Amino acid sequence: MTQVVTETMVRVENVRKSYGDSAAAVHALRGVSFEVPRGELVALKGRSGSGKTTLLNIVGGLDVPDEGRVTVDGLDLAELGEDGLLALRRDRIGFVFQSFGLIPILTAAENVGVPMRLRRADAREREERVELLLSLVGLADHAQQRPGELSGGQQQRVAIARALANSPSLLVADEPTGQLDAETGHAVMELLRAVVRSEQVTALVATHDANLLDLADRVLELSDGEIVGT
Repeated sequence: MTQVVTETMVRVENVRKSYGDSAAAVHALRGVSFEVPRGELVALKGRSGSGKTTLLNIVGGLDVPDEGRVTVDGLDLAELGEDGLLALRRDRIGFVFQSFGLIPILTAAENVGVPMRLRRADAREREERVELLLSLVGLADHAQQRPGELSGGQQQRVAIARALANSPSLLVADEPTGQLDAETGHAVMELLRAVVRSEQVTALVATHDANLLDLADRVLELSDGEIVGT
Protein backbone atom coordinates (compact mmCIF):
# COMPACT_ATOMS: atom_id res chain seq x y z
CA MET A 1 0.00 0.00 0.00
CA THR A 2 1.60 3.23 -1.19
CA GLN A 3 0.30 6.70 -0.46
CA VAL A 4 1.18 9.50 -2.83
CA VAL A 5 0.41 12.97 -1.46
CA THR A 6 -1.05 15.22 -4.18
CA GLU A 7 -3.20 18.34 -4.41
CA THR A 8 -6.04 16.08 -5.55
CA MET A 9 -8.09 14.49 -2.76
CA VAL A 10 -10.32 12.33 -4.95
CA ARG A 11 -9.53 11.00 -8.41
CA VAL A 12 -12.11 8.86 -10.22
CA GLU A 13 -11.03 7.37 -13.53
CA ASN A 14 -13.41 5.67 -15.97
CA VAL A 15 -15.47 4.02 -13.21
CA ARG A 16 -18.20 1.64 -14.28
CA LYS A 17 -20.67 -0.21 -12.08
CA SER A 18 -23.60 -2.45 -13.04
CA TYR A 19 -26.05 -4.54 -11.07
CA GLY A 20 -27.61 -7.71 -12.47
CA ASP A 21 -26.77 -9.70 -15.60
CA SER A 22 -27.22 -9.49 -19.37
CA ALA A 23 -30.27 -7.61 -20.66
CA ALA A 24 -31.64 -7.03 -17.15
CA ALA A 25 -28.48 -5.31 -15.91
CA VAL A 26 -28.77 -1.83 -14.44
CA HIS A 27 -25.81 0.32 -15.46
CA ALA A 28 -25.45 2.63 -12.48
CA LEU A 29 -22.17 4.22 -13.59
CA ARG A 30 -20.95 4.43 -17.18
CA GLY A 31 -17.32 5.52 -17.35
CA VAL A 32 -17.32 8.30 -14.75
CA SER A 33 -14.17 10.42 -14.40
CA PHE A 34 -13.50 13.53 -12.31
CA GLU A 35 -11.18 15.00 -9.68
CA VAL A 36 -11.81 16.83 -6.41
CA PRO A 37 -9.00 19.14 -5.24
CA ARG A 38 -8.09 19.28 -1.57
CA GLY A 39 -10.10 21.77 0.44
CA GLU A 40 -13.06 22.04 -1.94
CA LEU A 41 -16.76 21.49 -1.35
CA VAL A 42 -18.01 19.77 -4.49
CA ALA A 43 -21.73 19.19 -4.99
CA LEU A 44 -22.86 16.18 -6.98
CA LYS A 45 -26.30 16.82 -8.43
CA GLY A 46 -28.68 14.56 -10.30
CA ARG A 47 -32.11 13.04 -10.16
CA SER A 48 -32.94 9.98 -8.08
CA GLY A 49 -31.49 6.97 -9.85
CA SER A 50 -28.75 8.94 -11.60
CA GLY A 51 -26.01 7.01 -9.80
CA LYS A 52 -25.07 9.49 -7.06
CA THR A 53 -25.29 7.06 -4.14
CA THR A 54 -23.45 4.33 -6.05
CA LEU A 55 -20.66 6.78 -6.85
CA LEU A 56 -20.37 7.99 -3.26
CA ASN A 57 -20.30 4.42 -1.97
CA ILE A 58 -17.42 3.62 -4.34
CA VAL A 59 -15.48 6.77 -3.43
CA GLY A 60 -16.06 5.99 0.26
CA GLY A 61 -14.76 2.43 -0.06
CA LEU A 62 -18.17 0.90 0.72
CA ASP A 63 -18.48 -0.66 -2.74
CA VAL A 64 -16.07 -1.56 -5.53
CA PRO A 65 -16.33 -0.66 -9.22
CA ASP A 66 -16.55 -3.22 -12.01
CA GLU A 67 -13.97 -1.20 -13.92
CA GLY A 68 -11.90 1.90 -13.38
CA ARG A 69 -9.75 3.34 -10.63
CA VAL A 70 -10.43 5.43 -7.53
CA THR A 71 -7.77 7.24 -5.50
CA VAL A 72 -8.57 8.92 -2.18
CA ASP A 73 -6.02 10.97 -0.24
CA GLY A 74 -3.23 9.50 -2.35
CA LEU A 75 -4.34 5.88 -1.84
CA ASP A 76 -5.48 3.59 -4.65
CA LEU A 77 -8.54 1.86 -3.19
CA ALA A 78 -8.00 -1.26 -5.29
CA GLU A 79 -4.67 -1.87 -3.51
CA LEU A 80 -5.96 -1.62 0.06
CA GLY A 81 -7.73 -4.92 0.76
CA GLU A 82 -10.45 -5.24 3.40
CA ASP A 83 -8.28 -4.17 6.34
CA GLY A 84 -6.97 -1.18 4.42
CA LEU A 85 -10.46 -0.11 3.38
CA LEU A 86 -11.64 -0.42 6.97
CA ALA A 87 -8.79 1.82 8.13
CA LEU A 88 -9.55 4.28 5.33
CA ARG A 89 -13.21 4.57 6.33
CA ARG A 90 -12.35 4.84 10.02
CA ASP A 91 -9.48 7.30 9.84
CA ARG A 92 -9.68 9.29 6.59
CA ILE A 93 -13.34 9.48 5.52
CA GLY A 94 -16.31 10.88 7.40
CA PHE A 95 -19.81 9.86 6.27
CA VAL A 96 -23.02 11.88 6.57
CA PHE A 97 -26.28 10.28 5.45
CA GLN A 98 -29.84 11.47 4.93
CA SER A 99 -31.10 9.21 7.72
CA PHE A 100 -28.79 10.72 10.42
CA GLY A 101 -27.97 7.23 11.81
CA LEU A 102 -27.64 8.32 15.43
CA ILE A 103 -27.86 5.79 18.28
CA PRO A 104 -31.13 6.62 20.12
CA ILE A 105 -29.99 5.67 23.62
CA LEU A 106 -26.82 7.78 23.48
CA THR A 107 -26.59 11.50 24.10
CA ALA A 108 -25.39 13.88 21.40
CA ALA A 109 -21.93 13.91 22.99
CA GLU A 110 -21.80 10.13 23.20
CA ASN A 111 -22.87 9.77 19.57
CA VAL A 112 -20.11 12.12 18.44
CA GLY A 113 -17.58 10.19 20.51
CA VAL A 114 -18.39 6.76 19.05
CA PRO A 115 -15.80 6.87 16.21
CA MET A 116 -13.07 7.83 18.68
CA ARG A 117 -14.05 4.99 20.99
CA LEU A 118 -13.68 2.60 18.06
CA ARG A 119 -10.20 4.03 17.51
CA ARG A 120 -9.56 3.68 21.26
CA ALA A 121 -8.66 7.33 21.62
CA ASP A 122 -7.62 8.60 25.03
CA ALA A 123 -10.65 9.60 27.13
CA ARG A 124 -9.49 13.16 27.69
CA GLU A 125 -8.67 13.60 23.98
CA ARG A 126 -12.12 12.25 23.13
CA GLU A 127 -13.93 14.56 25.54
CA GLU A 128 -12.05 17.63 24.28
CA ARG A 129 -12.69 16.75 20.64
CA VAL A 130 -16.40 16.13 21.27
CA GLU A 131 -16.75 19.46 23.05
CA LEU A 132 -14.97 21.25 20.21
CA LEU A 133 -17.10 19.62 17.51
CA LEU A 134 -20.41 20.24 19.23
CA SER A 135 -19.40 23.90 19.58
CA LEU A 136 -18.44 23.94 15.89
CA VAL A 137 -21.92 22.78 14.84
CA GLY A 138 -23.67 25.06 17.33
CA LEU A 139 -24.86 22.38 19.76
CA ALA A 140 -22.66 22.90 22.82
CA ASP A 141 -25.78 23.41 24.94
CA HIS A 142 -27.37 20.17 23.70
CA ALA A 143 -24.53 17.76 24.50
CA GLN A 144 -26.56 15.71 27.00
CA GLN A 145 -29.73 15.45 24.94
CA ARG A 146 -30.64 12.28 23.09
CA PRO A 147 -31.62 12.23 19.39
CA GLY A 148 -35.33 12.00 20.20
CA GLU A 149 -35.06 15.29 22.07
CA LEU A 150 -33.53 17.10 19.09
CA SER A 151 -35.02 18.51 15.89
CA GLY A 152 -34.13 17.01 12.52
CA GLY A 153 -31.69 19.82 11.80
CA GLN A 154 -30.03 19.37 15.18
CA GLN A 155 -29.73 15.62 14.63
CA GLN A 156 -28.04 16.20 11.29
CA ARG A 157 -25.63 18.62 12.97
CA VAL A 158 -24.75 15.89 15.48
CA ALA A 159 -24.20 13.51 12.56
CA ILE A 160 -21.85 16.01 10.93
CA ALA A 161 -19.92 16.42 14.18
CA ARG A 162 -19.66 12.63 14.47
CA ALA A 163 -18.36 12.40 10.90
CA LEU A 164 -15.58 14.81 11.84
CA ALA A 165 -14.63 13.00 15.05
CA ASN A 166 -11.49 11.33 13.72
CA SER A 167 -10.35 14.40 11.74
CA PRO A 168 -10.99 12.87 8.30
CA SER A 169 -9.44 14.18 5.11
CA LEU A 170 -12.66 13.66 3.15
CA LEU A 171 -16.29 14.17 4.06
CA VAL A 172 -18.80 12.18 1.98
CA ALA A 173 -22.42 13.32 2.36
CA ASP A 174 -25.33 11.59 0.62
CA GLU A 175 -28.40 13.87 0.45
CA PRO A 176 -27.67 15.26 3.94
CA THR A 177 -30.60 17.69 3.70
CA GLY A 178 -33.10 15.24 2.21
CA GLN A 179 -35.19 14.92 5.38
CA LEU A 180 -35.06 18.61 6.28
CA ASP A 181 -37.22 21.58 5.35
CA ALA A 182 -35.75 24.11 2.93
CA GLU A 183 -34.59 26.62 5.55
CA THR A 184 -32.99 23.99 7.79
CA GLY A 185 -31.44 22.26 4.78
CA HIS A 186 -29.85 25.51 3.65
CA ALA A 187 -28.46 26.05 7.17
CA VAL A 188 -26.97 22.53 7.20
CA MET A 189 -25.36 23.07 3.79
CA GLU A 190 -23.90 26.37 5.02
CA LEU A 191 -22.54 24.49 8.02
CA LEU A 192 -20.88 21.94 5.73
CA ARG A 193 -19.25 24.78 3.82
CA ALA A 194 -18.02 26.33 7.08
CA VAL A 195 -16.69 22.96 8.24
CA VAL A 196 -14.70 22.55 5.02
CA ARG A 197 -12.97 25.85 5.79
CA SER A 198 -12.46 25.48 9.54
CA GLU A 199 -11.46 21.80 9.61
CA GLN A 200 -9.53 21.94 6.32
CA VAL A 201 -11.47 18.97 5.01
CA THR A 202 -12.59 18.16 1.46
CA ALA A 203 -16.28 17.42 0.91
CA LEU A 204 -18.24 15.58 -1.78
CA VAL A 205 -21.94 16.22 -1.22
CA ALA A 206 -24.77 14.66 -3.24
CA THR A 207 -27.97 16.66 -3.49
CA HIS A 208 -30.96 17.06 -5.78
CA ASP A 209 -31.86 20.44 -4.27
CA ALA A 210 -30.94 23.14 -6.78
CA ASN A 211 -31.21 25.81 -4.08
CA LEU A 212 -28.15 24.40 -2.31
CA LEU A 213 -25.81 24.28 -5.28
CA ASP A 214 -24.71 27.90 -4.97
CA LEU A 215 -23.04 27.03 -1.66
CA ALA A 216 -20.61 24.63 -3.34
CA ASP A 217 -17.22 25.54 -4.80
CA ARG A 218 -18.03 23.41 -7.83
CA VAL A 219 -20.95 21.36 -9.14
CA LEU A 220 -20.81 18.06 -11.00
CA GLU A 221 -23.96 16.76 -12.67
CA LEU A 222 -24.63 13.03 -12.94
CA SER A 223 -27.26 11.81 -15.41
CA ASP A 224 -27.93 8.15 -16.23
CA GLY A 225 -24.59 7.14 -14.75
CA GLU A 226 -22.50 9.73 -16.60
CA ILE A 227 -20.98 13.09 -15.71
CA VAL A 228 -22.53 15.69 -18.03
CA GLY A 229 -21.97 19.35 -18.74
CA THR A 230 -18.30 19.55 -17.77
